[in-house]
Amino acid sequence: MGGQPDRVPLAELKVDVEVKESFLGKAVRDVKTDVEFWVKAGYDYIRLRANYDFHQRASTIRRFGYAVYGGEQERRWAAQGKGVITSIEEFEKFPFPKLKDIDFSPLEEVGEYLPGGMKVIAGVTGIWEAVWMLMGFESFSYALVENPELVEIMFSRVGKIMWEIFYYEISFPWVAGVWYSDDIAYSEGLMISPKILRRFLFPWIRKMVQVCRERGLPFIYHSDGKLWDVMPDLMEIGINALHPIEPKAMDIREVKKKFGNKLCLIGNIDLGYTLTRGTPQEVEEEVKQRLREIAPGGSYCMGSSNTITHYVPLGNYRAMIETTLKYGCYPISV
Repeated sequence: MGGQPDRVPLAELKVDVEVKESFLGKAVRDVKTDVEFWVKAGYDYIRLRANYDFHQRASTIRRFGYAVYGGEQERRWAAQGKGVITSIEEFEKFPFPKLKDIDFSPLEEVGEYLPGGMKVIAGVTGIWEAVWMLMGFESFSYALVENPELVEIMFSRVGKIMWEIFYYEISFPWVAGVWYSDDIAYSEGLMISPKILRRFLFPWIRKMVQVCRERGLPFIYHSDGKLWDVMPDLMEIGINALHPIEPKAMDIREVKKKFGNKLCLIGNIDLGYTLTRGTPQEVEEEVKQRLREIAPGGSYCMGSSNTITHYVPLGNYRAMIETTLKYGCYPISV
């Protein structure tokens, strides 16, 4: 894996349905039309995962709905205070999903619509994110000291569920990679101690990476924020690619210098200003800059510094795509 291909690939963890529909000029309400979007937008893959829900309180959780067919996306965020599981008793009563409850139909259906050469990148939602959202961030933080047993069994149960979903997803023959998304950092630093991540989260990621390596599947890890304190851990675990290299948190040129010979870098086109509030011309210039500075030698995929959100103007999104397709062929000469 890695190396220099014929062109710089386009890559996004997620594109909001509003942008997809604006791009296509029609509704995206099924897998077939979703595939049509990813093909026409210039991607070599479609990202799909199973549909499942951890039943967090509706008043406190934001459902991203990355593949919402037949319904509108909800945009709410998880509570920072108390969640639905703050004790062993609540843990034992909580209706955790079982594998038989998981809806794998998008992955089952998509094989019928993929054009020749196109594949699926599958994935699961974050183990760490699910744990703290179920507990509430404040409750989780207190539990690290006052109820460490609860923290341990939460990571164990959620990790096992995500592992089972992941393992089933990669059984589909059209799945050619895994994109694991789990935000562990802000722009200023990690959300929790590296010791907690090493004890409870990283063993699950390592397990997924090992299986992917055995099957020849690239493993992409997504986390926003400043990751320098755990970059050696992620490299030792063996991830193949890192996304999205948030501009205000990490300098992608420094990441390229330190890890570019071992790690594919994905994204980094600024969502804070350029893609959202800038002009198409500004997007074009930033894309050209990444092509000049990061793309040579390969191991780089062009994309946003998070996801293509519903408030990204279509003109700016098109500018990123079209500039990459126009100037992103090797050798880079922009």
